[in-house]
Amino acid sequence: MRAQRALSDTVGEEAAGRPANEEPVLKHDRCFLTSRKYPRPIRTYVAVGLLVAVSAAASGCGGSEQRAEGPAAGANTPSTTTTTAGGIDELKGAGMGPVVGQTQAKNVALLERIGIGRHEGYDRVVFEFRGDLPGYRVEYVEPPLKEDGSGNPVEVGGAGIVLVRMEPASGFDLNTGEGVIVYKGPKRIEGSDAGASTVREVVRTGDFEAVLSWAIGLEEKVDFRVTTATSPARLIVDFRNH
Repeated sequence: MRAQRALSDTVGEEAAGRPANEEPVLKHDRCFLTSRKYPRPIRTYVAVGLLVAVSAAASGCGGSEQRAEGPAAGANTPSTTTTTAGGIDELKGAGMGPVVGQTQAKNVALLERIGIGRHEGYDRVVFEFRGDLPGYRVEYVEPPLKEDGSGNPVEVGGAGIVLVRMEPASGFDLNTGEGVIVYKGPKRIEGSDAGASTVREVVRTGDFEAVLSWAIGLEEKVDFRVTTATSPARLIVDFRNH
């Protein structure tokens, strides 16, 4: 099956060497101060009053925090990022075993985009969702693969195939009358379009009864790392490259 060439999203917000489960980044809102009007004769107290107002406002200034979620459950997930002197991510904690993540989401997570990017030390595949992150299972599988629901064979190129199964999730929103297609990208994305060296292609293998699955074909079997992030909800899979 010939791969469909399409403009795949490079993962711009996922900068090289910054995994999704790093320390949280704080973004503070601006505070606006109000001051009282004092009688003109009491100029000394004006300065004192302003100083007190500034101090009080500074202590009450609120901030919104965006916190990245912790690593996915599983033995091959890292808690910190380790880089070499050249800035290459060593993918500490990566492995080849299955990684499973649970969810408490009550609604179906809607897939909006898939990003592929190459960084120093790893290729990255990102599944971005509207709403909460679904549960997932990421693992190596053996061909042949069959499409969920239809049972039709799905060809995936590469010497290794990692299947990403997400539930409840879909690229189609059934809660809007006749339904709306949310994921409008291709069903087959070539990794070379994003400069990836390990990821050959990403292929949809199912979107049936709130179970969404995509297969990632690799040039060779390598260890991988799974992390998640919020705002927006993202499932991130990194594959060691050379």
